[in-house]
Amino acid sequence: MYKILVVDDEEHIREVIKEYAEFEGHEVDEASDGMQAIEMAKAKDYDIIIMDIMMPRLDGYSACKEIRKYKQTPVMMLSARGEEYDKLFGFEIGIDDYVVKPFSPKEVMARINAIVKRNSTASAQTSASDTEKFEGLEINFVSRNVYIDGVKANLTPKEYDLLFYLVRNKNIALTRNKLLEEVWGYDFFGDDRTIDTHIKMLRNNLGPYRKFIVTLRGLGYKFEV
Repeated sequence: MYKILVVDDEEHIREVIKEYAEFEGHEVDEASDGMQAIEMAKAKDYDIIIMDIMMPRLDGYSACKEIRKYKQTPVMMLSARGEEYDKLFGFEIGIDDYVVKPFSPKEVMARINAIVKRNSTASAQTSASDTEKFEGLEINFVSRNVYIDGVKANLTPKEYDLLFYLVRNKNIALTRNKLLEEVWGYDFFGDDRTIDTHIKMLRNNLGPYRKFIVTLRGLGYKFEV
C-alpha cells in the first residue's frame, strides 16, 4: 500500500485519481493548492505526490521546490500544457515524471507503481560502504552526496539517480531504453529526449568530470573510467 498525496484545484481530477488508487489498495490524501500541499507533506511521509502545476495561492513548481527543502518524496506533475519547455523545467527542479492532461487513469497508476518501486529498490541497494571516487569526483550512494574537487554538487533527485546507475554499471554500454527502464522505472511511457536532457544537465553539473560520461552514438551512454 502506498501513501499518496494528490494536489489539484480541480476536484474531479482528485476524485478520479483517488478512485483508481484506492481501488488498488492505496491510501490517498487530497490538497487543493500548493500551500496546503506543503503543509501536508511536512506533516506526513508520502510515497509519492501527484501535483498539478497551475493552482491558486501557489503553483506546483514552487510547491515542489519548497517540499524538496525538507523531503525527497517522488513528485509526478500534472499539466494541461505539453510543451517541451514546461517538461524540461519540471525535470530541472527535480520532478520524477510529467503527465499531460487529459490523461489515462490507468497509465497514471502504472507510472505511480513504477516510480515508487524504483525509489524503493534504489534505497534498498545502498550500503554503508557505497562510496566511489574517480579523480576529483567523489560519490557517496548512502548520503546521496556528490563532490566535485571537494565541493558538494547540487544535483536534482533524478540526476543523482542517473549518475548512481551509470557509476554502478561503469564501463558498460547502456542503451537509452535501458536507462529509461532502470532509472525512471518504466519502458513504455518515456521519451529518448528525457534521457538526453538529463545527461546534458548532469554533465554540466559534473564540470571537468563530465568526461566520464561517454556518448555512444546511436545507442546510449556509459560511465567510462
